[in-house]
Amino acid sequence: MSKSAVLPPSLTLTTGPSDPVPLASQKPKELPPVRLARDIAQLDPIEASKRLAAYAAVDAHVGRDDKVIGIGSGSTVPYVVERIVAQGREANKDRVFIPTGFQSKELIVSAGLVLGDVDQYPTIDVTLDGADEVDNELNAIKGGGACHLREKVLAEAAKTFVIVADHRKNSTILGTSWKQGVPVEVAPFAYAKVLQNLSRLGCTSPKLRMGVKKAGPVVTDNGNFVIDAPRGVVEVGLFCRMAKAAYFGNPDGYVTIRQADGALLRKESKLESPRLGKTAPEAEAGADGLAAKVAEVRVQ
Repeated sequence: MSKSAVLPPSLTLTTGPSDPVPLASQKPKELPPVRLARDIAQLDPIEASKRLAAYAAVDAHVGRDDKVIGIGSGSTVPYVVERIVAQGREANKDRVFIPTGFQSKELIVSAGLVLGDVDQYPTIDVTLDGADEVDNELNAIKGGGACHLREKVLAEAAKTFVIVADHRKNSTILGTSWKQGVPVEVAPFAYAKVLQNLSRLGCTSPKLRMGVKKAGPVVTDNGNFVIDAPRGVVEVGLFCRMAKAAYFGNPDGYVTIRQADGALLRKESKLESPRLGKTAPEAEAGADGLAAKVAEVRVQ
């Protein structure tokens, strides 16, 4: 009998034909390690987990044949760009990078990569993005950074959509750790009506997201408002059955990989000269300088 995932108030999402399997009861299959340079910078455990997940995802999914690459948003994505930059100029010279918002655009430009847009490249080889929470079946809640409309466009445009996050985002059922509600992007003129409709649908506390160090509401890159609630008009932050895999960095130096076919995998990290990408060459001399530029525009 199917079971519905628990979501912030009054919305359920049927996640599949079987009951969720507790994460702890699944034994992951071991994979070859993630290779890290011996002189890699030391980070606090959470940041190190993000970096590990991003590096493993890039190594597995960004190869020489991937020419159009979607770059998502959030605190894990700078490490995605960092690992791509480390593949070297030769690997990146014919690639185009599509951003989901201002942050990823700045990362791409600062790293010296070629910037494109989805209207120029409606088919993307691979998109890598973060998430606020991911369940057993790779359904995800996104939109904590108010970029989920563009994030969903790039996820749907991609042949392969991969999620990267730290272990805190890895849940059995959506709504376990993310309690703010499903983000809704809404046209400003309609927000009051949407709030009213959400209340009538049974949502007890839909809220217009307000800015920090700014008077008034959060405004997305598309000029819209965000309501934190279960349902919406322009776009909601539910990404269901879209991801091919999700990579979660753990404080113990391992990466947990959950795949769309239900497989649970694990990679350890190993300090040595990295072999980057499926077919990418070793990093070139100039890559370290570009990686430093990426680090300058990291957001937490």
